[in-house]
Amino acid sequence: MQKRPKTSKHNSKGACLRRFWRSLCMSLGLCLSLLALPLYAAQTQPALIPALTPVADWKNLTYITQAFSEIALKNEYDVAKHRVRKWRIPVRVFVEHQVGDRALHTQLVRMHLAHLAEITGHDIQLVDTLLDANLHLVFTRQSQWESEVTRLMGPSSAKNVHGSVCMAKFALNAKSEIERAWVIIPVDQAQMHGKLVACVVEEITQVLGLPNDSEKVFPSIFNDKTPQDLLTGLDFILLKLLYSPNIRAGMTAAEVKAPLLFLLEQWQRDGTLIHADKTVRQGQLYPLLGY
Repeated sequence: MQKRPKTSKHNSKGACLRRFWRSLCMSLGLCLSLLALPLYAAQTQPALIPALTPVADWKNLTYITQAFSEIALKNEYDVAKHRVRKWRIPVRVFVEHQVGDRALHTQLVRMHLAHLAEITGHDIQLVDTLLDANLHLVFTRQSQWESEVTRLMGPSSAKNVHGSVCMAKFALNAKSEIERAWVIIPVDQAQMHGKLVACVVEEITQVLGLPNDSEKVFPSIFNDKTPQDLLTGLDFILLKLLYSPNIRAGMTAAEVKAPLLFLLEQWQRDGTLIHADKTVRQGQLYPLLGY
């Protein structure tokens, strides 16, 4: 596949694209092989509604409502009841590179941010300096993993690094609006588990206000038992719900029920739910990874 680049502009772009593909394949390794595996068997997933098979019936309105409550109103590391959390201000992302493959990692982040901005309608962009950022993403290595978590997220967060492949955290104001966030990805560790792309996709998505992981929600990147590395149709709907103007930061579980149902009934009528699995695959990462 290594062809000598020619002088034309078209062929120069083609050569750059081929080099990016080769770099991606070399860097992702195990991740690309895992993408070819079948979805985790649905019957092993504890459904929120026992009568449903989530992989086939996730478009059920009650299932989606319960999935939103599970992912948006809970936290991975506590059992407290939470209010809706989301960004009101624009999200500005600075990427700190402590390892190689800078262009590859930046491209993965850029593609996913563009997809999130499209889905949510929220203003999300990369910036060149940390001073301009409110979301700090660090690509590091396993040997610096714990120290970086301690530096950016604090000693209490560092207690959770063992058993985690990558990590994210956000800070709220008094209105439950997200004001700052941090994502740390130890690249060598993520590659070892075949989870580099999954770390980029899941952690950045979670700091938008979907912080919980749950085996009760399927198919979803928020379910650690699924090999899904990219957003599913259900994840697409959860993001659209969260960033609808009908859903405000600070809403309680009781307050959010009516607007959720209103939106879901509307999307059921206009085809948004039916076409969600197809629509979400319009993101740039999907064809790049062979979807």
